[in-house]
Amino acid sequence: MIGYGRQTIEQADIDALTEVLKADFLTQGPVVERFEQALADYVGAKYAVTFTSATAGLHIACLAAGLGEGHIGVTQPITFVASANCIAYCKATPYLVDIDPETLNMSKDKLEAFLVKHPECKVIIPVSYSGYSSLDQDFRDIAGARLIIEDSSHSLGADGTSGAKVGNGQFADMTVFSFHPVKPITTGEGGAVVTNDAALYNKMKALRSHGIVRDADQLHAPENERGPWYYEQLELGYNYRLTDIQCALGLSQLSRVDDFMSRRRAVAARYDEAFGALNHITLRQSDPAWRARSGHHLYILHFDFKALGKTRTEVMRELQSKGVGTQVHYVPVYAHPYHQTAEIGPSSLYPDSEAYYAGCLTIPIFPTLTSGQQDDVIAAIKAL
Repeated sequence: MIGYGRQTIEQADIDALTEVLKADFLTQGPVVERFEQALADYVGAKYAVTFTSATAGLHIACLAAGLGEGHIGVTQPITFVASANCIAYCKATPYLVDIDPETLNMSKDKLEAFLVKHPECKVIIPVSYSGYSSLDQDFRDIAGARLIIEDSSHSLGADGTSGAKVGNGQFADMTVFSFHPVKPITTGEGGAVVTNDAALYNKMKALRSHGIVRDADQLHAPENERGPWYYEQLELGYNYRLTDIQCALGLSQLSRVDDFMSRRRAVAARYDEAFGALNHITLRQSDPAWRARSGHHLYILHFDFKALGKTRTEVMRELQSKGVGTQVHYVPVYAHPYHQTAEIGPSSLYPDSEAYYAGCLTIPIFPTLTSGQQDDVIAAIKAL
């Protein structure tokens, strides 16, 4: 079975893990800081903080932004539920803004209209969906002074609209990455938040580790009462620390992320050529300039299932019988019972998300997908 995504593990990764397993620290050691610095350097940000998952990173980013009870935050319907859950974790209220049908990211026009109705919105969480970021100066201007937390779980290694790496901080105050196995690089499970803001960075570091600080300039006790062991818990935090073991894998993977991106883009280009002329399929995010910048975490076909004469379930089962795994990304946030609230409202408020969800299907794309495997995927889809 050719899955829609998979990790790429090489001997260098295994060697990096072995080295840490033989060293003094398995967690809270020097490899964590090395990985964080390497990640910040790679994307062009000042600071990076690692977490046990991108979800944990989103949670802490929202807390660092000051989101709390009585506040509202907004994200988009086509995303994994974590993009909305992180707002609820802070006891704030999640809202949604529909996607742009071309970029599949948050619609700038609809965000602007939303903010006119809800000027009290505190945090905006756009998603660089499938690896493509459309954040630009117009989006930043629409957001105004509100904090932008870009959920770039799909997009490490991608370039933004300015040509700089996603995460550089030009348009977002914080950017969240995922290191789940099918993402651009992996640490097994894990995530990170990058920022250029020192205050946000220090806040996230403390909240990641129980709210505890050791830095002299943050301690409350008089200097003469502090021994070398001394620390203080300043607020209620969490144990969201990534281990040295995981960060060693991350460091090794990060050294090859550009190679991973190159291969993903080559796979996407071949799919575009194969499927671009099929009447019952529409390609999304297929503008050549967008393809050249995207991280291509996902490759999405948009089917007219009625014209094909088959349901999505029938198509998925037929492809599975031929060894081709597919997936649907994602069940819209508003369709989940937990998020069916008065604030989010019915699906009719999100026509572009509904139209996208009706026809989307993710097909295999990952760096180690061979030419032969891609041949099999293409042949199976053309034979539907």
